[in-house]
Amino acid sequence: MKMIAAADNKWGIGKDNELLVHIPGDLKYFKEKTMGKVVVMGRKTLESLPGQRPLPGRTNIVLSSNKDYPAGCSVCHSKEELFKELEKYDSDDIYVIGGAKVYADLFDDCDTYFITKILKTFPADRYFNNLDECKEVSLVWESDMQESNGLEYKFTEYRRK
Repeated sequence: MKMIAAADNKWGIGKDNELLVHIPGDLKYFKEKTMGKVVVMGRKTLESLPGQRPLPGRTNIVLSSNKDYPAGCSVCHSKEELFKELEKYDSDDIYVIGGAKVYADLFDDCDTYFITKILKTFPADRYFNNLDECKEVSLVWESDMQESNGLEYKFTEYRRK
């Protein structure tokens, strides 16, 4: 299972249930990585998506105690229920896409972390684990520097040791 996120210099990932910044290249990268795959998210992440609708072209699974969700989403109410549901899929095809609570709850269950590192610090109220200080994972790849509207970023891949 994999995680995918965009984080700033201090590993901030969101504020007020929104991404810190919208970078077209990052959104394209996210789509390329997750299209045709399984995406696992929390309720707040689903509610932050356009129209509060599931992502098209992907199997959407929401981890939440709430019962009612739009058509096109499977809902799991516990980590145990989620893992039972995920048995149907190849673990290489499963991407955890947020938010902060789901990232924290499933961090140890993932082996690969795709992080778009944004070389700026934004006001944030949600954070990702600082992978550079995490002894269990190491950086295995990073792209050349990218730029969008004066904002520098790069794509990175970390793997569990």
